[in-house]
Amino acid sequence: MFPALASLVLAACGTSFAADLAVLRNGHSIRHERKEVLGAVTRLYLGGSNDGYIEIPSNQIDHFERDTAQAEAPASPPVQAGRFPNSPHQETLTAEGLNQIVSSAGERHQIDPDFIRSVIKAESGFHQNAVSSKGALGLMQLMPGTASELGVSNPFNPNSNVEGGTKYLRDLLEKYNFDVNKALAAYNAGPKRVDQYHGVPPYNETQAYISRIIRDFNRQKIAKNPSLAKKQTPAANRKTAQKKPVASAVSAKSSRRRPVQSSSGAPSISKGPETASR
Repeated sequence: MFPALASLVLAACGTSFAADLAVLRNGHSIRHERKEVLGAVTRLYLGGSNDGYIEIPSNQIDHFERDTAQAEAPASPPVQAGRFPNSPHQETLTAEGLNQIVSSAGERHQIDPDFIRSVIKAESGFHQNAVSSKGALGLMQLMPGTASELGVSNPFNPNSNVEGGTKYLRDLLEKYNFDVNKALAAYNAGPKRVDQYHGVPPYNETQAYISRIIRDFNRQKIAKNPSLAKKQTPAANRKTAQKKPVASAVSAKSSRRRPVQSSSGAPSISKGPETASR
């Protein structure tokens, strides 16, 4: 619950035309040109136009502050006009519920659910209402434009978000010949950057993102099958090993789909067909 003062500030905001940041309770912030409080939700106009906005539950906004970096910051990406359904009316996602959603999406798109969970952990920390400073939304942090292209009308809905994010991840894996590193780099930095650099772009954030996901994926696999730990590179080369899956992130169910490979070109260890996973 917010202090009474914070509630009064939100209620009195009305419409504002300043370049501000909406600082959310989860620590993220959203840059916007103006805002409008509409009862239980606050509408943030990202481009200063009625044609580009998102609506955030008002009780998820901690405070507003001036955007002192506005002059140096790139323009916010365009979003499709529309309203994302009010997330406070959604039930809180349980661990069991998330596992079911991820398993179903993984089976449909032939991706290991453990790999999907690792992506979700890196993207949102399993927070279904997460919003990034760039406006990415939900568990798998879909940008509004990407969500629209994937047919996700409500990025805060766990089922829709994971389904859309998993489909997008599958598309990227296929685009990059099932190279996990390139697919994850594209998910984080965008396909244009991967194509531009003909591989993982030289961004510390993207490289750390890839390592974090594969490290978590390997942890899950080794916990289930300790013998996989023997397949890892010795400690002296651990930094490199962290970027190589110890098991296939893509199911072998589909004969037309190839095993995932690391950037070095060496095939990852196949773990057989999956039963259950942007």
